[in-house]
Amino acid sequence: MPEANYLFSVSWGYIKFKRMLNRELSHLSEMSRSGNQVSEYISNTFIEKQNELELPCPVPKSRERKRRQGQKQQQQQQQQQQSGTMTQISGVRKVSHTPSICGSTNNRFGVKTDQEELLSKDLEGINKWGLNIFKVAEHSHNRPLTSIMYSIFQERDLMRTFKIPTDTFVTFMVTLEDHYHSDVAYHNSLHAADVAQSTHILLSTPALDEVFTDLEILAAIFAAAIHDVDHPGVTNQFLINTNSELALMYNDESVLENHHLAVGFKLLQGDNCDIFQNLTKNQKQTLRRMVIDMVLATDMSKHMSLLANLKTMVETKKVTSSGVLLLDNYTDRMQVLRNMVHCADLSNPTKPLELYRQWTDRIMDEFFHQGDRERERGMEISPMCDKHTASVERTQVGFIDYIVHPLWETWADLVHPDAQDILDTLEDNRNWYQRMIPQSPSPPFYTSDGESGQPGELEGGPVASKFQFELTLDDQDEQDVGGERAAMETAGGVTLQHHARDRDAVEMTPCDVSPAET
Repeated sequence: MPEANYLFSVSWGYIKFKRMLNRELSHLSEMSRSGNQVSEYISNTFIEKQNELELPCPVPKSRERKRRQGQKQQQQQQQQQQSGTMTQISGVRKVSHTPSICGSTNNRFGVKTDQEELLSKDLEGINKWGLNIFKVAEHSHNRPLTSIMYSIFQERDLMRTFKIPTDTFVTFMVTLEDHYHSDVAYHNSLHAADVAQSTHILLSTPALDEVFTDLEILAAIFAAAIHDVDHPGVTNQFLINTNSELALMYNDESVLENHHLAVGFKLLQGDNCDIFQNLTKNQKQTLRRMVIDMVLATDMSKHMSLLANLKTMVETKKVTSSGVLLLDNYTDRMQVLRNMVHCADLSNPTKPLELYRQWTDRIMDEFFHQGDRERERGMEISPMCDKHTASVERTQVGFIDYIVHPLWETWADLVHPDAQDILDTLEDNRNWYQRMIPQSPSPPFYTSDGESGQPGELEGGPVASKFQFELTLDDQDEQDVGGERAAMETAGGVTLQHHARDRDAVEMTPCDVSPAET
C-alpha cells in the first residue's frame, strides 16, 4: 500500500473509531450513575483531548500593554522560584548499595535472597504468560524488577551480545528499582517487572520469529522496565490541574511519560550504571530513539490512534510463506513494538483471574488515594477516584469492553493464532467481573435534562449471550464528514470490530445523542 494511502487509511480509521466510541460512551453514561462514571473515566483517560481556547475580545492597546507587563513580571517571578529545581531532573537521587546487593556474580538472579530455590521455581515461568510476579517479589526480597530483568537478559543472552558487565547490569537495575516508589499501590516496580516480562513473551510469539533485531529487542525490554519509573501515583491530568513542576516542565504534554524517560536515561549516568557503554554511537542513538517512541506510546491518551494504526496494519499485513509477519522497514517494526509495549501495559485483565484481581485492587487503591487528595484540596474528584461512589466491577467490565478487548482482539488478528489463549482468558475474566456486579438496584440516575433513568439498568440483571461493537459509520456520520471521506476513500476505510461475550441486556448500539466533546 502506498505510504500516502496508508496514512489516509490510518487517519480515517481513527476518526471512525473515535466517533463510534464517543457515541457508545454517551449511551452508557445515560444508563446509570455507575455507567456515567465508567464513561467519564474511559473518555478522560483513553481519548486524547483537543483543548479549546477562549479567544479574548479586543482591548485598548494601553490596557493590553499593562496586561502583558503584568504577565511578564509574573513569569519572571515564577522562573526565579523554579530556577533552583528545574535545572535538574526531579526524582533522581543518589542511591548507595552494599556490595552484597550489587554486582555479585554469586547471586543466580542478580539479587541476594535466602529463598533462592523458591525464586528459582518462580522464574521457571519466565517464558510463560501468567507468571506469578507477586511470588517473585516475595521470594526476591522485593526485587521483582531486578530479578525478572536479569532472567530475561540471561534467557536472551543480551549481556553477552551487547557486552554488558554483570555487575554494571545489576547496579543499574537495583538503582532503577529503587527509583520506583514502593508506597505507590500500582505503578511500582512490580508493575514494571510484569510489563517487562509480558513484553518478553510477546516478542517471542511465533508470528514475529526473527522479525526484530537484537537492538530492537533490547530497546523494547528496556523501555518496558523504565516506562513508569518515579511514578508519583497520580494521573497526568492531576499533575496538570495542580500546576505541578512536572506539568510545567513538559508543557502538559505526556507529562509522566516524558518524566519516566528522563529519569530512566539519567540513571544510566550513575556510577557503574551505564549498561550501554559498549554499544556503538549509532546503536546508542538508535536505541534511545526507539525507547522514547515506545515509552511515549504508553500515554493512555494515545490509545485510540495506536489501535487505529494497528488495525490498519492487520488489514494490510503481509506474511512470509512460513506465516511470519513481513515487517521489512523500520516504521512498520516500530509500530508493532509500540503496540506491543502498550498491550503489555494493558495486560492485567488477560492474566489468570487470581493475578488480575490483585492488580485491580492495587489500581483502585491508587485511584482512591488520588481521589482523597483531590477531596482535601477541594478539587473535583476524577472519574473512578471517589471511594464512596465508584463501582469496581462495573469499571472493569467497561474497561475490558471498550479498551482492552478491542486492543487485544486486534493484536490477536495480527499474530493469529498465537494469542487466542490470551483472548479466551480475557473474556473469561470479563464475564467473572460481570457476574460480580451487585444485583441490587442503584438509586435513580438523573440525566442532564432532569429525567430519571431506570434504576439498576446496568447494575446486574440478565446477561445477553453476545455483544457486538462494530465501528462503522451510519448515515449521519456520512453527512457530517463527507468531505473527509471523499479525500480519503481511495485509501479504503478501516472497520474496527469488538466482540465481547455475555454483554449486558441493554443493547449497546449507536444512539442519536451527540458524541461527547473531545
